[in-house]
Amino acid sequence: MKLHAVIIDDMPQAIISLKEDLATYCPDVQVVGTAEGVLSGAKVIRQEEPDIVFLDIQMQDGTGFDLLEVMGGIKAKVIFTTASDAYAIRAFRFSAVDYLLKPIDPDELKAAVEKVQENQQAGQQEQVDLLLDHLKKKEGEKMDRIAIHTTEKVHVVWLKDIVRCEAASNYTVFHMKDKRQLLVTRTLKAFDKILSEQKFFRPHQSHLVNGTFVKEFVKGDGGWLALTDGSEIPVSTRKRADVVQFINSL
Repeated sequence: MKLHAVIIDDMPQAIISLKEDLATYCPDVQVVGTAEGVLSGAKVIRQEEPDIVFLDIQMQDGTGFDLLEVMGGIKAKVIFTTASDAYAIRAFRFSAVDYLLKPIDPDELKAAVEKVQENQQAGQQEQVDLLLDHLKKKEGEKMDRIAIHTTEKVHVVWLKDIVRCEAASNYTVFHMKDKRQLLVTRTLKAFDKILSEQKFFRPHQSHLVNGTFVKEFVKGDGGWLALTDGSEIPVSTRKRADVVQFINSL
């Protein structure tokens, strides 16, 4: 099934390059419109009602984030295209919004398009709203929510309500304060990178723990963490010193 796409970028050569890559690597994607700015981009999106919008961040009359706020709501799947911007990328990860780093890697482009093809019916407005909220935070300020994908839907959850995360092959089980368990379609390693700066700690290869819920570290029998929900999480030998340091920092 053909997907209709719009490309918004203030660099004409970037538009040409992405169109060529889509034609070569993603033949099911048809580019139905392009624009080089915020206002012209909003206009072409309203006219064409595409399935995908490839959206540059920095443009001469504003940013891709400005465009989303101008639109007020967008049905299309947004895939940001950006040069390296550590703070924005951090916000993308917490919001589970797709992005491609320039120069765009063909394999990453194909993977992003395949995700849209697999889940065309799912909107992302809640994720976009979360992204815009995160971007309003000052650099260095802690994030408070994260968007996570299960096979059924996207959940936006408060970090303070996540007790721990547990590896399940290529998936991750989120154990929530209200006893819910969410099977999320990303690896624990991916969440370790995102949550390690938010008072989460990985005491064992298979576990990522919210430090807020740590009750005590029991050093005997190999060592384990007792959590306030009654969970007992093993501590690997090489992590013992780090666990003590982490608990002391809480």
